[in-house]
Amino acid sequence: MTAASLALPAQNRSRGPVNGKSPAAGDHARRAATRRVLPGFGLSMGLTILYLSLIVLIPLSALFIKTFTLTWPEFWSAVTSPRVMASYRLTFGASFLAATFNLFTGVLLAWVLVRYEFPGKKFVDALVDLPFALPTAVAGISLTALWAGNGWVGQFVESNWGIQVAFTPAGVVVALIFISLPFVVRTVQPVLEEAEKELEEAATCLGATPLQTFVKVILPTITPALLTGFAMAFARAIGEYGSVIFIAGNMPMVSEITSLIIIGKLEQYDFAGATAVATVMLVSSFILLMIINLLQAWQRRRSGLKA
Repeated sequence: MTAASLALPAQNRSRGPVNGKSPAAGDHARRAATRRVLPGFGLSMGLTILYLSLIVLIPLSALFIKTFTLTWPEFWSAVTSPRVMASYRLTFGASFLAATFNLFTGVLLAWVLVRYEFPGKKFVDALVDLPFALPTAVAGISLTALWAGNGWVGQFVESNWGIQVAFTPAGVVVALIFISLPFVVRTVQPVLEEAEKELEEAATCLGATPLQTFVKVILPTITPALLTGFAMAFARAIGEYGSVIFIAGNMPMVSEITSLIIIGKLEQYDFAGATAVATVMLVSSFILLMIINLLQAWQRRRSGLKA
């Protein structure tokens, strides 16, 4: 008997079934495991790209194309006129103030909803999402009726402290606070729910005060979520229109937001000027979107390190 004939059975044995399964069955199982749950990837991807093109890419491309009909001096003059610059200051300044205010009140509200049990908790939790569901025009009318000089709150504020809220830049800030609050709460709330209370208890046992525990233990945990919520609230406030126009007063150079400037140019058939100002706001939104994505990626990395 030759060596080749002796080696043949061993070779066949090495290709035999392993744990009762043949190699062909193992290959079939691996192919089944890697098979996508939802078939038709090419068709679904094509429909997705078509939908995004029709809804997002083509309209935005048209915005840039219309803007490119202007020369650089015309574009610069359209986006830096005194009235437009005043609207930038109000829009970005009021959005920053509203997001900063919600940064603190949102954390407080999320903390109460996560750490305490009280009657009506689910109702309060549902109220946080009210700005998402409420039409912005309804919100604007409600806030105007509340803060106007003869409103329930506005009459006492004006008579006692001499502060006029409605039809001033302060009214813009109030409206933006209302519509951007849920972004901070809903971003911080899940992080607080997943936070390890054992670390807080350990810090207390080691003699840390409540303030030290919050600053040294809790705050580093929720910082990425705080920054993400702030950026989302800021981005949402920049693009707000419906709730602001009713309470702002819309006085040029005083309480006129950039969105209203764009509407005004469209009504005057200044389409190129409207698209120029809209392009500035669009670029600002893209920058904020990139910052939000970076902050969310940072938050995921921190969560992964903890896990």
